Amino acid sequence: MKFTRKQRRLSMILAGLAVLAVAAGLSLYALSDAIVFFFTPAEAIARNLGPEVRFRLGGLVAEGSVKRNGAAVQFTVTDTEKSIQVAYTGQLPDLFREGQGVVAEGSLTRDGIFKADTVLAKHDETYMPKEVADALKKKGVWQGRGAQKP
Repeated sequence: MKFTRKQRRLSMILAGLAVLAVAAGLSLYALSDAIVFFFTPAEAIARNLGPEVRFRLGGLVAEGSVKRNGAAVQFTVTDTEKSIQVAYTGQLPDLFREGQGVVAEGSLTRDGIFKADTVLAKHDETYMPKEVADALKKKGVWQGRGAQKP
């Protein structure tokens, strides 16, 4: 069976598109393990995330919630609607304090405590992680630059 020039060209284009589709699919599959989503405490509780789900938890460190026991630290992250207790072992950033924005990365344990392996705090008076600022703006409790006064 003889194929015309037009049919050969079409088959080459389709084969090239198939190869590109497979390459894109494999790339996305490989990256799926590296994707970490950001949630506020209210969003994390609403989604009912299981212990195997790794994510970033962001909000404000609740006043009076920081408890230290050597290198182990427990504190509560709140978005003023819901709160999640966080357990972290290691050195906290120098600017970590109550009432400030924080992003913790890790996963929930079966008893609902967020086991963090990384804790990030704001680095100056005007910076807060974009995700935290957006979530606080949505709730109407944003205190930073451009905040609307009640």
